[in-house]
Amino acid sequence: MDSKKETQAPRKKRIAVIPGDGIGQEVVPQAVKVMQAAGADVDLTTFDWGADRYLRDQVTVPADGFAMLGRDFDAILVGAFGDPRVKTNIHAKEILLGMRFKMDLYANVRPVRLLDAALCPLKGVEPKDVDFVVLRENTEGVYTDAGGVFKQGTPDEIATQEDINTRKGVERIIRYAFEYCERHTKLDGSPRNRVLMCDKSNAMTHAGSLWQRVFKEVSGEYPQITAQHMYVDALCMQMVRDPRQFDVIVTNNMFGDIITDLAAGLQGGLGMAASGNIHPGKTSMFEPVHGSAPPIAGKNMANPFGAILTAAMMLAHLGMAVEAAKIEAAVLEAVRQKKTTQDIGGPLGTREAGEWVANQVSHT
Repeated sequence: MDSKKETQAPRKKRIAVIPGDGIGQEVVPQAVKVMQAAGADVDLTTFDWGADRYLRDQVTVPADGFAMLGRDFDAILVGAFGDPRVKTNIHAKEILLGMRFKMDLYANVRPVRLLDAALCPLKGVEPKDVDFVVLRENTEGVYTDAGGVFKQGTPDEIATQEDINTRKGVERIIRYAFEYCERHTKLDGSPRNRVLMCDKSNAMTHAGSLWQRVFKEVSGEYPQITAQHMYVDALCMQMVRDPRQFDVIVTNNMFGDIITDLAAGLQGGLGMAASGNIHPGKTSMFEPVHGSAPPIAGKNMANPFGAILTAAMMLAHLGMAVEAAKIEAAVLEAVRQKKTTQDIGGPLGTREAGEWVANQVSHT
């Protein structure tokens, strides 16, 4: 009897695809097309979660939806949520925030990279000057919806919105920032060696004290990495004054939401921005930063590059660095040759821009 064991082929990575609403239904198919053109060995399953389904049967997420995603898939690719037909936007909240909270995707990772100087509104800024990442705590803060309204509709109405910060939540995102800094390099190959914590501790004294103390403690474990601090208002000013000074930024949920939109402006707008919602070792979710953009939905106008770059980010996370690099290089070439949508200076529609990148990837 042959004692040699048969070598089993590696299992395909299983990806759940949720296009969602609006332009998500246009850009996600382009991202899928590009992944396939790059030769990514993935098994894709598409789900119809979104406004159309909610309006049809009042279901936002099936009863075992989040458990199923965590059990059966290696990653999730999401488009966008939000539809004016759903006035309360309940489906968007229950699907997107539900995914982040119930799957405990605590690290929101948003790379800020300028592919071409023509995309940046700042004078004299080159691609090498805009290459940093923002790490946003993703499961706490004001997004927990803690608070309430008293005496609503009267002159004495009182509204409270609570900012929830736990020791566990703060410590793990800060530690993630230092570990991210150790594991990643910049596009030019140089090491990442600075972590900047952003807060408003001079006004938000209680939450700020927790962030300050934990940041000091954790940074002491990484003496080779420079630890920095900046108030959020100063950070916004410095981001447009001199983005070269930033490397890895870590902050809370709300500040991270705000400053990443500002940062996206440095790289060509929300249509160019990718993000991941990560829990190391668990099923993570990836989504372009832009929203559902109802005014341009269905008009073949939306920029698909944010979704395509998000797909590349997801593939890299799943260990497919070669395929991810192919996709990123093809998007860069599209920008250089102006094979893009109108928002970043090109003549193409959503489908045409996606097809150009897919064709470029398939020939590399």
